[in-house]
Amino acid sequence: MKKYLSHIISAIITLVLSIIMYYIFIPPINLTSGDFWFFIIMVFIIATVVSGFGQFVQIFARATYSSRGFKSKKKKPAKVNYKDLGTFTKVSSLIALGIVALMIIFSFFSSKLINAKAYSKILQVEEGEISDLPSVSNTSAIALMDTDSAKKLGDREIGTLSSVVSQYDIEDDSYTQLNVHTSPVKVAPLSYASFFKWINNKNNGIPGYVVVDPVTMDANYTELSEGMIYVPSAFFSEDLERHIRMKYLTTIFDTPHFEVDEEGNPWYVAPVIKKTIGLFGGKKVTGAILVNPITGEMTKYKLSDVPSWVDVVYGGNYIAEQYNNYAQLQKGFLNSVIGQNGCRKVTEDSEESTSDYGYIAIGDDIYIYTGVTSVNGDSSNIGFIIANERTGQTKFIEASGADEFSAMNAAEGEVQEKGYEASFPSLITIDDIPTYIMVLKDKSGLVKMYACVNVSQYNIVATATTQEKCIENYKNLLSGNISLDEANNDSSEATTSETIDESLYTETEITITKMQTIDNNGNTYLYIVDQNNNIYNAKYTDVLDMLLVNVGDTVKLRIYEDKFLMAE
Repeated sequence: MKKYLSHIISAIITLVLSIIMYYIFIPPINLTSGDFWFFIIMVFIIATVVSGFGQFVQIFARATYSSRGFKSKKKKPAKVNYKDLGTFTKVSSLIALGIVALMIIFSFFSSKLINAKAYSKILQVEEGEISDLPSVSNTSAIALMDTDSAKKLGDREIGTLSSVVSQYDIEDDSYTQLNVHTSPVKVAPLSYASFFKWINNKNNGIPGYVVVDPVTMDANYTELSEGMIYVPSAFFSEDLERHIRMKYLTTIFDTPHFEVDEEGNPWYVAPVIKKTIGLFGGKKVTGAILVNPITGEMTKYKLSDVPSWVDVVYGGNYIAEQYNNYAQLQKGFLNSVIGQNGCRKVTEDSEESTSDYGYIAIGDDIYIYTGVTSVNGDSSNIGFIIANERTGQTKFIEASGADEFSAMNAAEGEVQEKGYEASFPSLITIDDIPTYIMVLKDKSGLVKMYACVNVSQYNIVATATTQEKCIENYKNLLSGNISLDEANNDSSEATTSETIDESLYTETEITITKMQTIDNNGNTYLYIVDQNNNIYNAKYTDVLDMLLVNVGDTVKLRIYEDKFLMAE
């Protein structure tokens, strides 16, 4: 009776500890999940330890002191024989070892070693053209800000809000590149600063999120009418992944990321994963789970049914990993390791791997781009991939030249006396020529300059304090109108004439209330203020007739935005 009672007690303790362990690690109950197999192994290890604990103590004591007594002078080391263990302990330990053996076998049959070609077919890659890249005419759709810069701007914005700065922060990896109302933005939710901050604020939830405009370099805090309860920084049942797991016990999903819809409502999106090769291999995105962090409501969608406002289902790291499989495993695993004939990979920093990418807004979607180089790890690209993060559609564009990091170094070299650091560039075409465009930041992360670097000849570099002037310098450099030194000196504006599209100007009569001249990069500009406090400016050499105008005069001018010309 005591034997059966001890087995029952061991089983109850094992069950309780297993439930606690499941609640902590929340693995999917799915045979294709390695986490689930590890969980089962740990359950039987716990069962072995719990059921055998009392037996180990008894056997140890018996082996040490039996037949000799406490006063024996001939002490021998204690011996514990496996045959002395109980049946329950033996069975649970053997099952744990058996599962480990099975896991090793299934992992082998799921590996790239024997399934190389299957891995190479997970991501479908189409052939693209240079025309698939955005042109300079649509630079407003290009996010020139890297995640580090966005974080610094977001932190500064939160630092000005006394009501939230002491209780919340923004985690380093929480920014997501989105396309909201056809404009690229980076968004990140606030997070609880600690467990005790969660205890103090969990009833109200996370009060808002930060939106950073990577084009204008502005950051704004959006306060929600109701707080977000189910978030990654919460604990227990309010932890986001645990909340999802409790509804979708068998679903394998990737790490959820934060998004907002077109109305500014917060959501978390968790890509759904299916293993398609063997038991454990061939990770493939098959859908997404959308979670409302305010109410906790969630829905699982197939890929074809994911709402159009969702921008990221295929993350950049996933696309890069699958492209490497596509580019390296088509001729078998051994070729990817030994011969490496025709093998390619996405570019990465030679000093440290980077998880940042270039981002481009096209239509309602966000595309990432990254260079493709040989597996030898040189500093040149043989082309680029551009991928839709919502649909996973990926194109390879053949264009040889410098890789992104060489271009960044070239841009930094032009302003080395300033010590500026280049952001990860985006890729555009200027006059149908592939060109890297990036920002240059000071040590505090503030954007100070812009740089354009020719892809095929990365010694062709233009810099300026504004994006428009940088592109203008680059165009003039390509056409031979200015020298390389002039293209990297703002004073070069004095040696080149500005092109003015006069058809955009509208004739307007205004009364001048103030006039002032300002020198800018070697040029004199005339600024005027009208009766409605509108401010206009023009290069003085283009409006010399203004020498005859005084404050208080009413004149006819041609106006376009904040620019003006003399009326004809």
